Amino acid sequence: MKIFKRLLLLLLVFVLITVIYNYSKLNILAGYSAKNTASSVFVANRTLVFTDSTDNSFSPVNLASDEVDLKTNTATSSVFGLLTRKAVIRKGLGSVLTLEKSDETADYLIPKRAAADNTTPYPFGNGPQKDTVFANVNYQKLNLAVDSLFQKRNKSRAVIVIYKDQIISEKYADGFTKESKILGWSMTKSILSTVFGVLQHQGKINVQDKAPIESWQNDARKNITINNLLQMNSGLEWDENYDKISDATKMLFLDRDMTKMQENKPLVGKPNQSWNYSSGTTNLLSGILRSQFKTHQEYLDFWYSDFIDKIGMSSMVLEADLSGNYVGSSYSWATARDWGKFGLLYLKNGNWNGEELFTKDWVDYITTPTQTSEGIYGAQFWLNADGGFKDVPKNMYYSDGYQGQRVYVLPDNDMVIVRFGLRNFDENEFLKGILESVK
Repeated sequence: MKIFKRLLLLLLVFVLITVIYNYSKLNILAGYSAKNTASSVFVANRTLVFTDSTDNSFSPVNLASDEVDLKTNTATSSVFGLLTRKAVIRKGLGSVLTLEKSDETADYLIPKRAAADNTTPYPFGNGPQKDTVFANVNYQKLNLAVDSLFQKRNKSRAVIVIYKDQIISEKYADGFTKESKILGWSMTKSILSTVFGVLQHQGKINVQDKAPIESWQNDARKNITINNLLQMNSGLEWDENYDKISDATKMLFLDRDMTKMQENKPLVGKPNQSWNYSSGTTNLLSGILRSQFKTHQEYLDFWYSDFIDKIGMSSMVLEADLSGNYVGSSYSWATARDWGKFGLLYLKNGNWNGEELFTKDWVDYITTPTQTSEGIYGAQFWLNADGGFKDVPKNMYYSDGYQGQRVYVLPDNDMVIVRFGLRNFDENEFLKGILESVK
């Protein structure tokens, strides 16, 4: 009996040490699962079973056990019963991970939204588009290229090809339709960049100005410009790694105010000479946007009133952190068709159905390669200036999200292509197939 008690004690001590040692990992793991579950169920209207069997099915996230409460609009995730995280839904702001019990009932502001236009034909509304057949489109070849992305290995969820304002091919995986909201992940960075473009066009900001960060004014960081931040070229320290505890994972799953972590990082390079992809930088930019408005309500409303709702992206939901700041690095949900409208806004150089939200100067700006990025990055958009996609025009540019979320803008071809899925894929081959189907 004494030996058994000693073994039991040793086992308990081992478990305790293991939990303490891995606490941060378990915290982030449970946080990811709870956050993703809440958004999937309550924002995207999926079932818990579907979410667990698809979005949360990969290792190590699948170690978490998820539950949802349909009465309180909350999701909880637990890892072996050792640590539990909770995410709550806030109207108009998506889901957010709580850090304290009081977060579940805290007051918050709600962004004002315009009514959806379900009458005007797509893309300027959500109504049925006018039937158009293009003689120069080989539809059989086009559909073969689209179908190739729905082979099991690619795990695609949605693909849309828009040519001359018309959807010429559209396909969804089982469980998804044109009404399904899908997470854009880092494509949200391009949404944030566009808000700066709208403000610049309105004469309310100049992205070449020094970043208005008070805490930087007594050191070398005072020379960092908004442009440096938009181009991910500030020289600030940042670790963007999702396979371990990093700056990015701590910010997304442990921070109350996600605009602050990058602000507090030191310089490890020189502004305009040190390209380094950083979600912290994008959320810092969200904080800078907040500083451009007198009230938080104005900040919440502007993204929609002067941009998102202007182009009819009525399905989009921007998610915010506990402090009410939009998480511009990572969290926006919308239908594939609405993401297509976003691409068309850029294809049209900022002019949406006769209203100018920004000009071609802004398009030229966001597609200018960031110094030291070797031609692959602009201002929160990715580029093909280096010819990385060898069978695609070099002036193609795109929004890029985790696991292969994409909005490609192809000016030479008058085309926008949208793809959503759970796995990366051979982008060059896919795009080549689409382009070869249109003569």
